[in-house]
Amino acid sequence: MNTQNERKLSARAAALGDSADPGAFAELVQLTQSESPRVRRLAASALGKLAGIIPANETVQTLLPLLQDKHPQVRQYTAKALSAFGADAESALPDLRDLYKNPDEKDYVKRSVLRAGTTIREAMRIRDAQAVHTCRRCGCHLAPDEYSRSMRAFQRPFCDPCFDEVYLDRRNFETKVELQKTIRAKDGTLVQSDGERRIAELLADENIPYRYDERFRILDGYAIRPDFYLPEFDVYIEYWGMDTADYKIGMLKKQKLYQQQGKKLLSLYPTDKPNLRQILLSKLKRLK
Repeated sequence: MNTQNERKLSARAAALGDSADPGAFAELVQLTQSESPRVRRLAASALGKLAGIIPANETVQTLLPLLQDKHPQVRQYTAKALSAFGADAESALPDLRDLYKNPDEKDYVKRSVLRAGTTIREAMRIRDAQAVHTCRRCGCHLAPDEYSRSMRAFQRPFCDPCFDEVYLDRRNFETKVELQKTIRAKDGTLVQSDGERRIAELLADENIPYRYDERFRILDGYAIRPDFYLPEFDVYIEYWGMDTADYKIGMLKKQKLYQQQGKKLLSLYPTDKPNLRQILLSKLKRLK
C-alpha cells in the first residue's frame, strides 16, 4: 500500500471512530482487513470507541481474529477495544489469556491485555451479581457460591448435588478416554487411533509442535478437547474417524463451535490416510 493511500485510510478510520455513527460499523469491518497494520489498529481502536453504539456481539467477533495479528500494535489496540465492550467480550478471555502467557509477547501488549482481561472480568462480575441463576440440570435457584464453583469447574451453572453428579460423570469420562489411548506414536505420544498416530508422526517429522487431546480452550461456554492444537499456527486439527449417527451429530456440533468462534479448524478423515502428508500440509498452508 502506498503512503498516500495509507494516510487516507488511517484518517478515515480515526474519523469513523469519532463519528458516533452506528452506520460506521460496516466500513470499519472492512478496514480491519486492510493490508496496512496502521489502518488495522486504527480501525480496531475506532470500533472500541463506538462501543454502546454498534452491535456488541458482531463487533467482538470482528475483533477476535485481530488478537492473532502478526503486528504487536494491532494486538495491543484490539485488546483495548475489546475492553470497551465489557461483559459482551467474555469470549475474548481465552485468547487474551494466551497472549498474556506467551513468553515472546511484547511487554506493552501484555499490559494492555492484562487491563482488558481485568476490565472484562469485572464487568462480568457485576453482571452476574445482578442476575438470578438456576441449575442447568434441575432448575433450582443457585446460591452465589454454587454458581461460582460450578462456573469455575464446568463453565455451566449447577447446584451442589448436580455438581457432584456431573463431576463424577466427567471423571469417569476422562478415565475412559485415557484408557482408550493405546497406540504409541514414534515420539512417545499415546493416541486413540491409527489415523491420529499418523498425524502425530507427520507433525513430528515436519518439526511442527503440537498438543494432543488437551482441554485448554473454552468455546462458547464449552470446554473442548481438540485432537491436535498447533500453537505456532493457532490451528486446531480434528480427525473424524468414526461413521456412526451419534458421532456425526457430535462432529457437526463441534465444527459449528469452531466456526462460531472464528477458530481455524483443519478436518481430516479416514479416506485421507493414503495421501495424509500432502492433504494435511496443503490444508495447513491455506490456513496460515
